[in-house]
Parts: sequence; structure tokens; C-alpha cells
Amino acid sequence: MTEKETEHKNEEIEPSETNTQSTTEPESPPIGTDEIEESETTDAPKSLEEQLEEAIAESNKNKDSWLRATAELENVRKRSQLDVANAHKYALERFSSELLVVKDSLEAALKTENVTFEAIKDGVDLTLKQLSKVFETFGISEIDPLGETLDPHKHQAMSAVDSDKSANTILSVFQKGYLLNDRLIRPALVSVAKTKD
Repeated sequence: MTEKETEHKNEEIEPSETNTQSTTEPESPPIGTDEIEESETTDAPKSLEEQLEEAIAESNKNKDSWLRATAELENVRKRSQLDVANAHKYALERFSSELLVVKDSLEAALKTENVTFEAIKDGVDLTLKQLSKVFETFGISEIDPLGETLDPHKHQAMSAVDSDKSANTILSVFQKGYLLNDRLIRPALVSVAKTKD
């Protein structure tokens, strides 16, 4: 072989050596493969024991919340019952304290000596005004239906009298009626006109 031919062969060998070297070197993994492997391990299904532990923990948490809510509801119910009981028991407290002023006036009138009729009349009139003020404060209004037509929801006819007025017209009031905030607490006792035969 000539020298040129051997050089040419050497030249041919050199590139092949580089190819073998590049194939024998370990290839670097592509970017992001580590992240994929990690995500595969985290997305792996949990074992039944882990799932059971989580379910038990969640169940205990829900049970605790339920017990707290039930206890709070029971406390609210008890407080409401106590409030209702107190409302029934002390509903008349303010009304009673206002009536005490009227009672004091009546007792003072009875203790007074050498009283004239005019003084008694003035004292009774003053006491009646105090009582009317108490009634007004607490929404008690009187029914005085003279001249009105009989309303069976507010009036009670005690007698029927012959009259020139139309039937069921109230001619006289024996006893006034009373309303408590538009609710009847006592009907007015009245006499009414009846048609002539």
C-alpha cells in the first residue's frame, strides 16, 4: 500500500472512532424527566389503610362539629324557654307598677279625715284620670257605642226596646266594653232598638 492509501484509511477510521465514542458515552436524560417521575409517584393511588385513616379523621371531625352544633341548639332552646317563661311570669310587671299609683291615691283618700263631698269627688276624678292614663299607656281603649249599630263582635245586647230608631241601634250602654290593642277583652253591655210589631 502506498502512503496515500494508508493516510486515506486513517482518515476514514477517525470519524468512525468518534462515532463509537459518542455512542459509548451515557446520554443525558431529557429535560423534565425527573419531574415526570416524581409526579407519577405522587399521583399513585393511596393505599387502603391511608384512605381509611383519612376517612376516620374526616368522620371524627364531622362528628365533633355535629356535637357542637347540637349542644349550641340545645342551649338556644333552653334560653328561649327561659325567656318565654319569664315573659309569662313578668309580663304584667310594668302594668302593675303603673297601677300602684292609682292604688296609692285611693288609699290616701281613705286616710283623709273631715273630707267634704266636693273633695272626695275631685279625688275620685283625679284617680280616674290616673287610671285612664295607665290604660292609654298600655293600649287599653274603651268601647262606648251609644248611637251605633250593634256589632256582635264588640257589643252584647242585654235588652231590646221599642223605638222609632232603626233596628239594632244601640239606645243605652249599661257597661262600657274594652279593647286591648284592638283585641276585645270585654264586650259593651247595651240595649238596642227593635222593630215595632
